[in-house]
Amino acid sequence: MSKRDLKKYLAELNKEQLEEQIVELYEKFSPVKVYYDFVFNPKEETLLQQCKLKISQEYFPFKKLGRRSKPKMRRSVAQKYIKHFIVLGVDPFLIADVMLYNIEIAQTFASENIIKHELFYKSMFNSFEQAVIYLIANGILAEFKPRIIEIHNQTISQKWSNESEFNAVIERFEY
Repeated sequence: MSKRDLKKYLAELNKEQLEEQIVELYEKFSPVKVYYDFVFNPKEETLLQQCKLKISQEYFPFKKLGRRSKPKMRRSVAQKYIKHFIVLGVDPFLIADVMLYNIEIAQTFASENIIKHELFYKSMFNSFEQAVIYLIANGILAEFKPRIIEIHNQTISQKWSNESEFNAVIERFEY
């Protein structure tokens, strides 16, 4: 069904029928429920704190039954939250905060642990590049520039093998 056909169908329904359909969609499909719950009660700060907790647990997991769990270091956890926040229409400043937090927590972990997997560094660079592109696209780069510079400085101080790639991104918006 095309969007035009849908609009035509909806125009034929009365208010009560429309309400019934929306309630049915709300009850039947979880994404619709999540969307309406957010629209009518946008607890962005709560969502942000839950998101940051989940991301930090990827690198610094809580102890389970007296023993420490192994860090999973999955970039995908943060990416899912970022995508979800974009779909919900969360404030771009909060989305940018999550993007940078993901890299910062990974760098904190890397400063305390030896990471042998080159894929970790490549993944963090991809996150960094996406964050900078997002900041530029939303016109909020200036507000986050100190954090971007600090992330780059950490790649230098931690001697990341792909530091030059981070540097190339920085040079693109500094000149």
